Amino acid sequence: MKTEDEINTGILNITMTIKQKFPELIKYLNEMPVTIPNSAHPEITIKALTDYYDSLDALVSDYALSHKHEGE
Repeated sequence: MKTEDEINTGILNITMTIKQKFPELIKYLNEMPVTIPNSAHPEITIKALTDYYDSLDALVSDYALSHKHEGE
């Protein structure tokens, strides 16, 4: 199992990839259901971070597959 720091690093890396390669996806980051807390004081757990990482990874992977750059 990854540590909290490893997961946070992964989230940061995917977020940077989105900003650099797929800036058109930035608008979807705030709309992701995983980021919307369901309580007044949400607890940030390893599972919550992993779920968020997985959702970012899926967003980028799916988008990259369906939007190949011209000439590729």
